[in-house]
Amino acid sequence: MNFNGQIIDATVSDTNDTQVFAQYDGVTLAIDQTEFETVPATGATVHGFAYENKNETARLTTKIPTIGYDHYAFATVVQVRKDLGVFLDIGLPDKDLVLSLDQLPELARLWPAKGDRLMVAMRIDKKHRLWADLADETMFQAIANQAKPTMMNADVTATVYRLKLAGTHVITSDYYLGFIHPSERQTEPRLGEVVHGRVIGVRDDGSLNLSLKPRAFEEIDDDAAMILAVIDHDPSRSIPYTDKSDPEAIKAAFGISKGAFKRALGHLLKAKLITQQNGVTKRNDQQ
Repeated sequence: MNFNGQIIDATVSDTNDTQVFAQYDGVTLAIDQTEFETVPATGATVHGFAYENKNETARLTTKIPTIGYDHYAFATVVQVRKDLGVFLDIGLPDKDLVLSLDQLPELARLWPAKGDRLMVAMRIDKKHRLWADLADETMFQAIANQAKPTMMNADVTATVYRLKLAGTHVITSDYYLGFIHPSERQTEPRLGEVVHGRVIGVRDDGSLNLSLKPRAFEEIDDDAAMILAVIDHDPSRSIPYTDKSDPEAIKAAFGISKGAFKRALGHLLKAKLITQQNGVTKRNDQQ
């Protein structure tokens, strides 16, 4: 079927209890009757998307996919096969589009997983079979918005579209391009993975530098949060204790060991939420 994946006008030739049949270029294509409010008469023209389903049956649907030839859109991964690639849902009830393994990362752990999303278009091979074609950097540059400095420190949701040794390239849900340096992530995200991060820089070209690490205050543990609450409730926003204080005094005041107290202060100092001086720990009011 050399018009596989094309949008065509076919002529209705027959119907049964569940299907409408239409002719195009000598081929009979079946259409689910549920797509019509009124079953079209013989000889009527039906406009739709022609394809071969997973059983290699010629089909036509009036529900045209958002993805087409040179028409890119996001599609959701529904299956992963290590011997073939990943299968993508493009809105057809009985046909998924396959992204070949030769367009996927060499490391299998970085392949997309079920539920991930990839921006793809359609392509057809010499045997008239449909495949997915992964969008390249040029495509993402073409659809990207220009970020503004006011986005600094904003929370963003983004989809990974490119993996490089230098870092991870993403596009946010608002179509801003972003880059995640390896130092700003715990593990390397998969291709197609949806990640949640924050803006740590806005570049001159309108793209974003992102971090997947929690904000410093989000990293503090329960002991650190308790100590910070004690400091905040004191009128002087300080406490007469430091990591040099007597263990018994710390136990009496906070109910934790000196080791736990020191660890908690270490988290707060790293987060730049406190300072220590002359036997006093005080809130850093610049935070």
